[in-house]
Order: sequence, then structure tokens, then C-alpha cells
Amino acid sequence: MVLSRDAVSLDGHTAVVTGAGAGIGRAIALAFAAYGARVAVWERDADTARSTAELVDGLACICDVRDETQVDTALADTVAALDTPTILVNNAGGVFPAPLLESTPKGWDTLIRSNLTHVLLCTQRVARAMAASGRGGSIVNISTIEGMRAAPGYAAYAAAKAGVVNFTKTAALELAPHGIRVNGIAPDITVTEGILAMAPEGFAERTGLMVPMGRVGEVDEVAGAAVFLASALGSYVTGQTIHVDGGTAASGGWYHHPDDGHYVLGASTPIAKESR
Repeated sequence: MVLSRDAVSLDGHTAVVTGAGAGIGRAIALAFAAYGARVAVWERDADTARSTAELVDGLACICDVRDETQVDTALADTVAALDTPTILVNNAGGVFPAPLLESTPKGWDTLIRSNLTHVLLCTQRVARAMAASGRGGSIVNISTIEGMRAAPGYAAYAAAKAGVVNFTKTAALELAPHGIRVNGIAPDITVTEGILAMAPEGFAERTGLMVPMGRVGEVDEVAGAAVFLASALGSYVTGQTIHVDGGTAASGGWYHHPDDGHYVLGASTPIAKESR
């Protein structure tokens, strides 16, 4: 087999992207459309759902993916309007600080439902449709580097994202006989509208010191990995979570010193203390 340029094409595919109203989800939806896919935006915010759908000439499904009834309705609407999905990106999620000693069962449940439960619901429903169609497909779960490392103050969120990583492996094995590949993407610091709205002056420069590649990530860089995993370029890749993080997962606590750019470990870097 010799690769051709057509291997990256998503022509003839129907893609569902959850939480695609903004940020990484929107970038993935735009990238899929650019490579030829029909795109369904599953998003609970009606305005942003319609905005992204308009940009990709796709379908807006106003849907809270934590609710199985709404997921079933969104899938039925997607099949009716665009065809059975062959691509699913589980991108929706949310986070808020929850120190371990102050966490409540309600807060824990909220973070698990927002970051893990919907991955099961959407994967199960869409995978059933993929299997029934006989075409197989590709499922991509967006997690985070916090699913692989400690996240003080965010125990429930990190646990949920770690669950996504393991769920990805298990789902890959169970769905392989149906021709369905399941992979993940774990970004680290990626510039989104939400981050920009909260970021202090000099955020990008200071944060870049903590990244081996010396800069923060862009949403389109995560979208590029999603295109790879969704297309024939990734046809023999399953059960993997790819770090799209400029090298932070590999760094293990090493940072660029702000004075000379040389690597130093951990808190010996003044900037690391300021950026936590």
C-alpha cells in the first residue's frame, strides 16, 4: 500500500463533534469540514452551536450530551439530515477548582458527568449506529495532560480525564471487531477564547517558558491531530492517546530558565512559581 494525498480526505464522511461551539471543538469541526466531511455540531449553547454549524455548512443539534435522551435525539437528527456518523469527537467538558478536602459528592458527580459520563453515552450510541451500518468509523476522545499527571486542586477533573484515557483503550478493543477505531488527544496549554478572557498580561510569554517548544498551543494544532486520527492516515492506530502539548508530557517538570533559556528542574525556575 502506497499512501496518496487522498488518504487525508474526509469526503463522504459524517462527523459528530460535541462541544463544538467554541475553542478546540470548533477548530476540529472547521478542520473536518475543510477536509470534506459533513459535520454535526452537538452543543448545548444554541447560539454557538448555530454559529459553528453555519461556518461548516453543517447541522446544529442543541444537545446536552450528559442527557441520554438528548443524545438519542441528536443522533436521530444527524442520521436523518447527514447520514450515519463515521466519525465522533467527544470534546465536550468542563472544569472548576475543587480542592480534595473541600470537594462534595455533588461537585464530584458534576465533574464526572461533564467529563466522563458523556463520553460513554455518545460513544455507545454512535458506535451502535456505526456497527449497524457496517462501515466502521473513528472515535476521538479529547482528554488533557491532567489525565496523566497530578492536578492539585482538581482531583475530580483529573480523575475523570484519566478515566477517559483508560476508557479509550478499552473501547478500542471492544469496538475493533466492528471496524471502529478509538483514540484520544491530550492537549496541554492551548489558547482558546476562554483562556484569553481570563489570562493576565504576558500570559503567553510566561507560559511558553514551561513548554519545551517555547510557546503555547493553538486550537488548529489539536484539530490537525484529530484529522489524522479520523482519516485513513490513522487507519492502523487505535487505543492510543496522543499528546499535543509542545513536549510538556515528556518534560517531567523541566522548564526553560527565564534568564538564559536553559532547562532547569521544577521550582528552581522562578517563573514556574509565578505561573501556577
